[in-house]
Amino acid sequence: MPEKTYQIGVEATMEVIGGKWKSIILCHLRLKPMRTSELERAIPQISQKMLVQQLRELEAANIVQRHVYQEVPPRVDYRLTDYGHSLSGVLHQLCVWGEENIDRRRDQGEAITLLHRDDL
Repeated sequence: MPEKTYQIGVEATMEVIGGKWKSIILCHLRLKPMRTSELERAIPQISQKMLVQQLRELEAANIVQRHVYQEVPPRVDYRLTDYGHSLSGVLHQLCVWGEENIDRRRDQGEAITLLHRDDL
């Protein structure tokens, strides 16, 4: 395998959690394990196909673990691995920054609705 070169460390982070959906999925999963249907309800803008694709990529990167319960009908949930939990501080800071940005924009007169605050 050829050697990879990064110009700055955040490139390596964004390679794993970058894109529109992965960080949102991870923010939900850091709170608790969730089934696919729960994630779909929590992120209504994402298609099922895209959600499954993003979960598979996160699973391949060892950030998320797919847990299959031996039940009939089968039940599956997704949870952060220990390695995935190492991102919790970074994800929390992104949430806090976003909330502060929303507050700033509201103070400037922009109409914004925030459904959930990060209370961790």
